Amino acid sequence: MIRSKYKWHLQTTRPEDDFLRLAKKRGLDTIAAKLLVDRGIASEEALEHFLKADLSQLHDPFLLHGMAKAVKRIRQAIEHQEPILVYGDYDADGMTSASIVKEALEMMGGDVQVYLPNRFTDGYGPNLSVYKYFIEQEAISLIITVDNGVSGHEAIAYAKEQGVDVIVTDHHSLPETLPDAFAIIHPEHPDADYPFKHLAGCGVAFKLATALLESVPTDFLDLVAIGTIADMVHLRDENRIMVKIGLEVLKQTERIGLQELLQLSAVSPETITEETIGFTIAPQLNALGRLDDPNSAIELLTGFDDEEAKAIALEIQAKNEERKVLVQTIYEEALTMVDRAKPVQVLAKEGWHPGVLGIVAGRLLETLSQTVVMLSITDGVAKGSARSLEVLNIFEALDQHRELLTAFGGHAGAAGMTLPADHIASLSNALCQYVHDQGLDMSVKNTLNLDEELVLAELSLESLKSLERLAPFGMANKKPVFWLKDFEVIQVRPMGQKNAHLKLKVSQDGAAFDVIAFNQGDLAQEFQQAQNLELAVTLSVNVWNGQTSLQLMLVDARVEGVQLFDSRSQKASLPSHVPILRADLVGSKSAIILDLPDNPEDLKTWFKANNLETIYFKNRIKEPYYLSGYGTRQQFAKLYKTIYQFPECDIRYKLKDLSHYLKIEPYLLIKMIHIFEELGFVTIEDGIMMVNKAAEKKAIESSQIFQDLKKTVAYQELMALGTPQDIYDWLRE
Repeated sequence: MIRSKYKWHLQTTRPEDDFLRLAKKRGLDTIAAKLLVDRGIASEEALEHFLKADLSQLHDPFLLHGMAKAVKRIRQAIEHQEPILVYGDYDADGMTSASIVKEALEMMGGDVQVYLPNRFTDGYGPNLSVYKYFIEQEAISLIITVDNGVSGHEAIAYAKEQGVDVIVTDHHSLPETLPDAFAIIHPEHPDADYPFKHLAGCGVAFKLATALLESVPTDFLDLVAIGTIADMVHLRDENRIMVKIGLEVLKQTERIGLQELLQLSAVSPETITEETIGFTIAPQLNALGRLDDPNSAIELLTGFDDEEAKAIALEIQAKNEERKVLVQTIYEEALTMVDRAKPVQVLAKEGWHPGVLGIVAGRLLETLSQTVVMLSITDGVAKGSARSLEVLNIFEALDQHRELLTAFGGHAGAAGMTLPADHIASLSNALCQYVHDQGLDMSVKNTLNLDEELVLAELSLESLKSLERLAPFGMANKKPVFWLKDFEVIQVRPMGQKNAHLKLKVSQDGAAFDVIAFNQGDLAQEFQQAQNLELAVTLSVNVWNGQTSLQLMLVDARVEGVQLFDSRSQKASLPSHVPILRADLVGSKSAIILDLPDNPEDLKTWFKANNLETIYFKNRIKEPYYLSGYGTRQQFAKLYKTIYQFPECDIRYKLKDLSHYLKIEPYLLIKMIHIFEELGFVTIEDGIMMVNKAAEKKAIESSQIFQDLKKTVAYQELMALGTPQDIYDWLRE
């Protein structure tokens, strides 16, 4: 069935006439102007700042707390040839952050080593044993953390005891107590008021590089773009500027590792957008950290050896393919474990790869519209991730039950945790009880903001070009999502490997466009037949065989009212795991009408009682009166004439012969005989039918059985030949 993943909300903001005129002077259409107002940009000054987006608008890096102190210490280390360790993180933000600082220090002549912690052996953030190794074995005297550090109290305290200074550059949530580091550079540091609070780790690293080099290192912005988009921070203010320019740098990047990665992914440099990073580059880099040692990523991003770069790119691509298989396998296994009666799903199993559980939890959240906790069990310890609906603050819920957890962290929508495996059932019960105690309505889906209702006749490539002026899109500057309704689906075609996706052609008032629906391949019939279908879509460019066209990308779909799907043809397949019509169906959301009930009122009563969302109708008819009809005047006359000639007839044995002689289907013949019996033309006793030659003359139409048969024929005709809309309207009568 087609089930919306989100609660839809149409933005109703309208730009003032003065702002609309300003926007049009800047080459923006009405839709683009409305989108800007929705994003809080409604003045001439704000509009100019947004559209200009150049390096002159970046804030002074020395406004960051601790920057001057850190720069002085790093320059001192370089001057005295002190070995420096850059300690990063295993995700794309950490990889790019470390690469930026490494290159900046090397440009200044620094003696630099980089270490990215292993997710499985080192964990996140400063690791005491790793610090010990580098301090004792490599004689490191200065450590610079990137994309981590504000929670690394133990390791940083140890370094200080050994006379090693630690400079922390981070952007994660600040704990109540900060570590005793030499300097902490953080956009939200309480002792400074930096103008922009939402830098990614790579953004903070870039600020440090800018301060060290005393100029803006534009060549680093391709890395900043990758890390910023991958970490899903706000794409406003400085982040938007750095990503916008960084995308242009990426199109011409001289980093041979990135060139290899793009080539393997069949990405043409001139087509690179923020989506290239979000759906291609970032997932591949993250896959390395999810499944293996991430450190080869540094050589990929900063190295100069062509052969090594190619080998690493191939390794990363292979890890990403492995990651996809793991995600799909675990996702399918987890689906079989779901208990829809519970408001929160806590799913655990031995052998699940912990590096991909966050991705699986996110997919399950979208599929189920439920909060999901995914846990992998190893040696009696469960470790995993949670993804939550907006209605449930998962961090607060877990915080209420710290006694069950060994460790946890996160925020309202996502969390990570470790706990004894024998606490899993208790955690599940506790979260379900928390939902009950708080009175949370877990049927409320996450909100999808729709920017504008779409009119297909008004769409063109020029419309898209106007919207592209608002790019790059991301957090706090979402790609515009449009609401499409009152249209016709004129074609549905499966596409992609194993027909996993769909291409729809939709038409409205003579204008037609393609809609690409990823991961909807099993809903071809539903999209073709759905009544009152509405789509939430984004706009995209499709380039094929040298032709450029505008296409729509499906974000979500919904259907108002009950969905009826026609499975009456011989070739039509029926969905698995959907109950077949029965009396005790209350509580189910979908059903199949396999065999049509004889009484139409039984079907209507069942329909009204079960509050269904979806019905697949096969409508098999045991006695198809709609094909034979309810008997013509000539058929009734011939039947009467025949039985009049044989005053007594044992219809138990002669029915088949009589049916063959009269060329009337046996089931209709039985009805006709019962009509004669009702009208008194014949009597039947112990299977013997006798003609009543003295019977009063009556019209066949006066028979109640005949009248009921006429209704049955009309009912069967509707159910066998009517359109889904006809059947839906009849059921609602």
